[in-house]
Amino acid sequence: MTTKVEAKAIPKVVELPLLPRRDSLVYPRLMTQMLVVRPAFQSAIEEAVAGDRRILVVGRANAQSRDFTIQDIYPIGTLAVVGRMLKLPDGSATVWLQGESRVRILEVTQTEPWHRARVEVLEEPVADSLHAQATMRSVLAMFEKCVQLSPTLSWDVYVGAMSAETPGWLADIVCSTLNLEMPERQKLMEVLDPVERLSAVSQQLAREVELLELQNQIDSQVRETMDKSQREYVLREQMRAIQRELHEIDPQAQDLENLRSKIEASGMPEEAAKKANEELQRLERTPPASPESGVIRGYVEWLTELPWTTRTDDNLDISQAARLLDKHHYGLKKVKERILEYLAVRKLSEGKLRSPILCFVGAPGVGKTSLGRSIAEAMGRRFIRVSLGGIRDEAEIRGHRRTYVGAMPGRIIQTMRRAGTVNPVFMLDEIDKVGTDFRGDPSSALLEVLDPEQNHSFSDHYLEVPYNLSQVMFITTANILDPVLPALRDRMEVIELPGYTEDEKLEIALRFLAPKQLEEHALKVEQLHFSPNAIRRIIREYTREAGVRNLEREIGTICRKVARKIAEGKNASALVVPQSVQKHLGAPRFSWGAAEEQDEIGVATGVAYTPTGGDVLSVEVALLKGRGNLLLTGQLGDVMKESAQAAVSYCRAMSEAWSLKEGGFGRQDIHIHIPAGATPKDGPSAGAALTTALASALTRKPVRKEVAMTGEITLRGKVLPVGGIKEKVLAAHRAGIKVFVLPTDNRKDVADIPANVRRDIQFIYVKDMDSVLQVALR
Repeated sequence: MTTKVEAKAIPKVVELPLLPRRDSLVYPRLMTQMLVVRPAFQSAIEEAVAGDRRILVVGRANAQSRDFTIQDIYPIGTLAVVGRMLKLPDGSATVWLQGESRVRILEVTQTEPWHRARVEVLEEPVADSLHAQATMRSVLAMFEKCVQLSPTLSWDVYVGAMSAETPGWLADIVCSTLNLEMPERQKLMEVLDPVERLSAVSQQLAREVELLELQNQIDSQVRETMDKSQREYVLREQMRAIQRELHEIDPQAQDLENLRSKIEASGMPEEAAKKANEELQRLERTPPASPESGVIRGYVEWLTELPWTTRTDDNLDISQAARLLDKHHYGLKKVKERILEYLAVRKLSEGKLRSPILCFVGAPGVGKTSLGRSIAEAMGRRFIRVSLGGIRDEAEIRGHRRTYVGAMPGRIIQTMRRAGTVNPVFMLDEIDKVGTDFRGDPSSALLEVLDPEQNHSFSDHYLEVPYNLSQVMFITTANILDPVLPALRDRMEVIELPGYTEDEKLEIALRFLAPKQLEEHALKVEQLHFSPNAIRRIIREYTREAGVRNLEREIGTICRKVARKIAEGKNASALVVPQSVQKHLGAPRFSWGAAEEQDEIGVATGVAYTPTGGDVLSVEVALLKGRGNLLLTGQLGDVMKESAQAAVSYCRAMSEAWSLKEGGFGRQDIHIHIPAGATPKDGPSAGAALTTALASALTRKPVRKEVAMTGEITLRGKVLPVGGIKEKVLAAHRAGIKVFVLPTDNRKDVADIPANVRRDIQFIYVKDMDSVLQVALR
């Protein structure tokens, strides 16, 4: 509102009451209505009314805070005349103020009980140039457009702007209508040149017009969308009415009826059925065009498609299950026994036995995953598999909550729907490769899945209802157990699958791998046949692994080469023998240890266990002139170095019993070397071989070439048990060893060794090094 008033002459410098404002300003020549709440500010206004009705109105910084200091008060404000003051029932007051001129605060003379200040009245320069008139016309045109677009500005404001006679007056009118923050308003208040102030207001006005145009465009689009949706709703309702009159079926009603029938037929528990029916009622009330309709429909379909009661009957014929397991896998006696025991107990308990949770641990390629398929086939169940390698998000297991866009159940529920039964064989592959990051720990989520006490009510974030996993037979696989959480490891029955022996690989190749590769390469048995010795040579010289994957690849390579020759019309040998393997596969890639050719002093034959099987190695000891130093070479680990030091200490303790020269150890260095130098070696089981080689070098007695040994030693010469006996004995048998010395406590492990190997090797059980040396030294 603008008003022209006849004001009395104002002195250049005056002292008047001060009214600080944090949300609004008073502009010269404009009437402004304000709400005053604080009693101190009301007292300042009453003092002004009691005098000449003049008061100073200034803005202040720190508008978010109720409290302020003198430093927060802006230096430029407005001298105003109090027109009227109206007290309200709540203690506040409404004041009408008529702005007169801009002022600059020179000094705040009073702060209690209200503020007073001495100010200098600022005169506004006269601006009547062509540039000023052009700027006024431009601002008026933009202001007219702003009034047209704004829903809050009336045309009375524009009429008042048109009556403004000077650029400064017009700038103040426009500025009072713009939605500006206090710092921006104060910045325009402090511009004294009217044309410059009008130009600054023009920039703010242009920005306001642009925002109003964009707002109107958005509002228009929203109205169009709403009108379209409303129109579609009316037409759809009319269509339903017409269909009812014509006795036609409503497609949406038919879909809802189908979903209701699925809920009833699914056999889901009462809690899940209640949730599904509630969501179905929501779907009925939701317009089909609404995005929420698709979300609700997807949720109900997930509930109805999950298997709640559908199950397969277990094959409880123990003999048939054993035949199926033997059909697909050779060896693995312990694993097969555990599955057959479960089937036997389940048969006796009439289905009341809880499903086991097994964990197969073994090197890559030993058949962990394929064994799971065989178990499912033997039990007559469906087989499903989820690879957990690289999973780092807990939602992959438990699913996402439905509040997220594109939410889905976790992999457990997704895979159960794919299985279609409540009792499949569920393999969780590579459980040792589950990761963790800021999105959660999937291993912790698996604790509920793999706990028989909890998985009868598994909670998926998407389903929001418990799901029964207690009838599922979970099988997990891992290469190593170390990365698996201890709590998770405790919930599983760990079954270790050791690497295949050479004889087992030979049988697997002849029974499974060779026929499979012949079939894949379209070859017949008459066209290509592998002799056992040829397979054995491939195993020894072209592969080094615990499983049989590389062995299968090498057999496949031979099949491809033979298939090419047959396709080219050339003659190809139908039988692959050891002599022809190199022609197909090239030079041998690996070598295997062999027994020494003759008895030697300072050289003993030890055996080692590796993930790819066992191997024999020679332990060499050389005595050199020196000062009693011990030199160890051959990439020995810390444990093996300690075994060598224990062997030296034992031999020094036995020097008198062996009639060695007193002080001989102090005049010679001992160098112990274990080929091959590029292969790291560690473990305590070489202690017996190290001591034997050192004793041979000291006593100058040769070690028998046909003897191999294993065992950990103590400083007192005791021989302690070690692991990997089966693999070590098979390696010794392959190398031509006839006598195998091992600790007495390892006698029980010999039962796992094939009978043909036990017949070829003499086993000697020892408790101390004296017994070892009696057998090994000449």
